[in-house]
Amino acid sequence: MFAGLMLSGCGLYNNYEKTVQEPEGVFGSTQDITSATSETSIADMSWREFFTDPLLQQLIEQALANNTDLNSARINVEKSQIALRTKKLAFLPSLYFSPQGSLSSFDGAKATKSYSIPLDVSWDVDVFGSLRNKKRAAKAALLQAQMTEESTRSNLISTLAQEYFYLQLLDRELDILMETDSLWKASLDTQQALYENGQAYSTAVNQQESSWLDVKLQIVAIKRAIRSTENEICSLLCITPQSIQRSHWGVDEDYHSATEGQRLFEERYMKVGVPAMMLERRPDIRLANYYIEEAFYNVQAARAAFFPSITLTGEAGWTNNGGLVDPGKLLLQLVGQLSQPIFARGQINANYKMAQLTEENLKKKYVQAVVDAGNQVNEAIADCRAARENHDYYHRQVEVLHEAYVGTHELMDNGKAAYLEVLTAQESLLNAQLNEASNMYNGAQAIISLYIALGGGTK
Repeated sequence: MFAGLMLSGCGLYNNYEKTVQEPEGVFGSTQDITSATSETSIADMSWREFFTDPLLQQLIEQALANNTDLNSARINVEKSQIALRTKKLAFLPSLYFSPQGSLSSFDGAKATKSYSIPLDVSWDVDVFGSLRNKKRAAKAALLQAQMTEESTRSNLISTLAQEYFYLQLLDRELDILMETDSLWKASLDTQQALYENGQAYSTAVNQQESSWLDVKLQIVAIKRAIRSTENEICSLLCITPQSIQRSHWGVDEDYHSATEGQRLFEERYMKVGVPAMMLERRPDIRLANYYIEEAFYNVQAARAAFFPSITLTGEAGWTNNGGLVDPGKLLLQLVGQLSQPIFARGQINANYKMAQLTEENLKKKYVQAVVDAGNQVNEAIADCRAARENHDYYHRQVEVLHEAYVGTHELMDNGKAAYLEVLTAQESLLNAQLNEASNMYNGAQAIISLYIALGGGTK
């Protein structure tokens, strides 16, 4: 019987091996994705290489040191390390020092004193791998905590960078609106003077003033958005609300340029790499795999519960119990116990089946995580290419509308155009300038999303 149990329990010592197959064509089958794949990837760049703005780098370093969510993830790693050390120490015997004494008297007789000063030893012999599988499951849990920390770290860097670039976008929009405010105020003054001299209608003055007031309202909204974004960044940095120092739009040659296009969309920022490398970099993919690994060892541990457990207990000490007279004598005791489950009201079998179902469920979630990762990469690349193509169109649109505004204004000065045409040209130019700035932010956001989707930001 013992030999049979040993042979049937050999599989309990197997190590975890990945058996889940990832779907093919993770990035998609479009020509854009296929042509973009290469051996190298932007995810190989550290965040300091990817984000070259010194002020942004300072903010990221401060966030990595102070952010509450990231520090909580670090604490969870330390807790998992302690749990793993506990599972490793479970292989060793437990030792307790438990002295005791008693004083008893019956029917008024002389009191009898007894004492015992033993050392109790207990050792669970891990014949069928129960402790070993629990230790391996604890190690997988530690790896999960580490991957969660990496995922929190990359998401924090991504969020902070996007908030920083959004702050730059708001600054750029505020500059455009302030410049528009001064120009439209001058036009309003001109129209007011023409009206007072009988050379313009009051409706033209009212329309110009309404447009100017609309710009004023947008300025107020932008300033409020700037304050809100600064507060969001302060929350990420775990500091009290304050102004955030940042570079102006167009200073960082790698990311923003108001006149030369977006250098961020150069091909060196579009290197995707092979799908297998993405699966090795992304913390969430590795985390999903470690969930399966932990479930595998939990299944093994649940299976080990069907086999007998062997416990050795011993006691050694000094006592006067057992009819011994003072002085006490040395007592030694060793007991071996084997416990084989026969009927446990179905609990052991239920635990085993639930562990198997948990493992199967996690395998399906792993495949879904890979599919979602590929979709994120595909979407980010599409957004990057769309923003790069739109940039040329938006920039040309601004140039054309600026020429149209100047020409319409000259025609109005010569009495060949109505002021409504000038007003329309002004509003079209303002909207085009704001759209161009917004598209540049969308492009930077897409590149950041691609960087994170490929597994960047973890180093």
